[in-house]
Amino acid sequence: MNETTIVHYDVVDTIGVITIDNPPVNALGPGVREGIIDALEQGNADDGVQAFVLIGAGRNFIAGADIRQFGKTRPIGSVVSAAALDASSKPVVAAIHGYALGGGLEHALACHYRLAAPGAKVGLPEVTLGIVPGGGGTQRLTRLIGPEAALDMVVSGRHMGAAEALKLGLLDAIVDEPDLRGAAIRHARSIASARPLPRARDRQNWNEADTAPAVFEARRKALTRKSRHLKAPFKAVDCIEAAVRHSFDDGLAFEQQAFSELEQGAEAKGLRYAFFAEREAAKIPGVQASADLAPVASAAVIGAGTMGSGIAIAYADAGIPVKLLEISPDALERGKARVRDTYATRVKRGSLTQQAMDACLDRIGFVQRYEDIADCDAVVEAVFERMDVKHDVFSKLDAVMKPGALLLTNSSALDIDEIASATRRPQDVAGAHFFAPANVMKLCEVVRGNGTAPDTLLRTMKMGRAMGKVCAVAGSCDGFVANRSRAPMMSEMMIMLEEGATPQQIDRVMTDFGYPMGPFAVNDLSGLDVSYEGRKRRAEANPDYRKLHVPDRLVEMGRLGQKTGAGWYRYEPGDRTPHPDAAVLGVIGAVARELGTAQREFTDTEILHRVLLASVNEACKILEDGKAYRASDIDVMWLYGFGFPRHRGGLMFWADTVGAKDVHAQITEWAQRYGSRWTPSRLLGDIAASGSLLRDATGGTHQKATP
Repeated sequence: MNETTIVHYDVVDTIGVITIDNPPVNALGPGVREGIIDALEQGNADDGVQAFVLIGAGRNFIAGADIRQFGKTRPIGSVVSAAALDASSKPVVAAIHGYALGGGLEHALACHYRLAAPGAKVGLPEVTLGIVPGGGGTQRLTRLIGPEAALDMVVSGRHMGAAEALKLGLLDAIVDEPDLRGAAIRHARSIASARPLPRARDRQNWNEADTAPAVFEARRKALTRKSRHLKAPFKAVDCIEAAVRHSFDDGLAFEQQAFSELEQGAEAKGLRYAFFAEREAAKIPGVQASADLAPVASAAVIGAGTMGSGIAIAYADAGIPVKLLEISPDALERGKARVRDTYATRVKRGSLTQQAMDACLDRIGFVQRYEDIADCDAVVEAVFERMDVKHDVFSKLDAVMKPGALLLTNSSALDIDEIASATRRPQDVAGAHFFAPANVMKLCEVVRGNGTAPDTLLRTMKMGRAMGKVCAVAGSCDGFVANRSRAPMMSEMMIMLEEGATPQQIDRVMTDFGYPMGPFAVNDLSGLDVSYEGRKRRAEANPDYRKLHVPDRLVEMGRLGQKTGAGWYRYEPGDRTPHPDAAVLGVIGAVARELGTAQREFTDTEILHRVLLASVNEACKILEDGKAYRASDIDVMWLYGFGFPRHRGGLMFWADTVGAKDVHAQITEWAQRYGSRWTPSRLLGDIAASGSLLRDATGGTHQKATP
């Protein structure tokens, strides 16, 4: 496309109308900035033009820069086209609808007036990509709305609604009529002769107290607690402080320097990769998405335990009516209490209003009979992780559910085809593996059985997205993709305990790496019993299975985690703070003595590489087996299912920073030292030999959606 087709310029009754028409979201791709500048030059040279309107075609104003261009040489940046708007000798009115994000908002800020439709959203989300605004956003925004509000907006990267933006002074007016373009043209005519032109760069919306050094130091201190591994949020604070300390031009130069420093950094590269990997995971090779797929307008969940209740809450939060089924009256009452307590906690914290809580609760029905859910569009089974229990549930679902209903299992490991064999409609059966807590964690692993129909996969993915989840497809195998790839990490952790590491040290290494919680603390949160049955099943099926004695003994002692007040750590009543427990060290020591394992000290690097490279190797085996479409899908699962640090891109992206050749060499060495569990993947060896990237690997036999 060229600029004549993506930026239109028309004169309507003395008003030059500049329309960005770059579908699907009007990103600032090649030619857009140039087109804006050309239109301004043409209109400023035309005596018949009194003012301009800048507007977007389609559903958005300008939804941001073309992220694919970051890290590359661009002909001109937003700072140039924004400067052209700012410097126009005739007033420019921004007419905002849909999204005005990043560079889009920077262009609106450079206009002299800003109008918006009621549903418009504005924001500077660059920190989520590891950078700061690069087109004057921090400088103009701070001058318009003040440093405190600018800090809140830029450091968080959040989107802001039109009403809030108007209240802060970012907008001049909200246009509550269908014809935003017509209203903007009328407004442009009404202010065409007003001088001087109101430029954001000339404003100073703050007082001395707003700019005290303590204001910015407090923000940096808060970031040290929450985002200490990231550079971009700290740079954003620096840029906003520069706005109140320096002239506009000097502040702009400071922002440009900060942007340049961050754009090519590891943090920005990892975050850009994660952004695109998430979008790629939504695609199923060989299956064309269809807009005609029936949405899930009503749902049911079988089992009112922690997981089932969480899934029901996720449906209700998304506005989808849901029935929570539990045969036992006592268990159903506990489920009701669990749901109500979850919502009440949100209200207490201020993240939810009482009115919103009541609306969500109204969407959840509590039932005891399968016949009560027969007309639902989808049902998710979330009962105990045993095949005989699953079979019983699915045979009952097969008998009562309407034709075409999605029959989904929340199993984290069990064979989808064997579950589907309890029905006469395997084409409607798939996995919808949510991660605990299901109402919080964003991953939904959609699992494909051999009999699963493509439309079932697509509808399940569509349902997951409607619930606010990030979905990725896995083939059916023990543990699917997410848990199967993570299992070696967990095993290595347990084995290192026997060799002398402690839960506290391993948790510290992983939080230093960027995890929000250490894996042992997470295990206490989800429950040590969750994986216990799976280990027993694998040990029964495989005489060579390497048993994990320490966690098994803790479970057998009744230490199941936070729900029992003790797991890897101990917990005080009503407090989720983990406290080291000598009893756990005693169990570890006893197991080591029984096994004859000598204990030693570990370096942090060895711990990090032992746990993560074990999973990198298994991820390669998963791809070899054709159980994942792409290595990037595995990265998405780790990001959203296990809290892998987003700025590190994902498991496979991180492994590329080590280098496939070095990864293969280390794993080969450990195979010689520790045995067959470290046998290198053939795919890993091929990638190491070829010099290609692990993150670009694709599944071997898993190239079609269904066999």
